[in-house]
Parts: sequence; C-alpha cells; structure tokens
Amino acid sequence: MWIKQMILVVLGLSAGVAAAGGLFSFIVGLGVVSEFADRTHTGDCVLLYEEAIALGGIFGNLFYLFPVTIPYGQIFVPIFGVFGGIFVGCWAMTLAEILNIFPIFIRRVKLLRAIPYIIAGIAFGKGIGSLIYFWKGWG
Repeated sequence: MWIKQMILVVLGLSAGVAAAGGLFSFIVGLGVVSEFADRTHTGDCVLLYEEAIALGGIFGNLFYLFPVTIPYGQIFVPIFGVFGGIFVGCWAMTLAEILNIFPIFIRRVKLLRAIPYIIAGIAFGKGIGSLIYFWKGWG
C-alpha cells in the first residue's frame, strides 16, 4: 500500500516540477525578465529577478499545499493582491509588446493620438470589473 503512495508522490512531484519549470522557462525565454530590466534600467539585477520569480512560485505552491496562518493576514492580503495584480498586468503587457501586437494594431487602425486614453480605459475597466467581481462575492 505504501509503495503505491510513494509512486503517486514521485509522479505528482515530477509533474509539478515539469509544469513549473515549463512556465518559468516560458517567462524567461520570451524575454519578459530582460524586458522588465530594460524598462527599469536595472540590467545588473536580472539574476535577482529570475530568482525572485522562482522563489515566488515555490513559496506559492508551498502555501497552497500547506495552509499557513499568517498573523495579521487580513492586512497583508490586499497588499499581496496589489503586487500580484501588478505582476500579472506587467507580464501580460510585456508579452503583448514582445509579440508586437500593439504596434501592428495601432498602425492598422491609425490610433496614434488615442493611445494614452485607450491604456487608461483598459486600466480603469479592469479595475472596475475586478471591484464588481469581488464586491458581488463571486471571487
């Protein structure tokens, strides 16, 4: 009986490591980390960024698997949410920019003057949609 459990543990850990490694290599391979470093003029910290992303994934999985009670957690949850949202938003925008989605779209539709308003509209719409989602209790 315990051999079957050990095999399941090994298979589960192997699949998790493979999936996480694929995601992290996808992030690094697309140049998201180097793009962040280029935009912020902190190219000497690229290894630190990569280590922070890997540690964030590791600790996120550990906290998911083993529920940890954090003192004053209600204070830290909104802060964590803000930083998590910033990360996901920056990742999505960098991915879209790397794939040259915006320059092609802007050239085709000829929207040169409206770019700041479009970006602000996307940000406000995303924020209001998130507020409605969590205010209604769906989240």
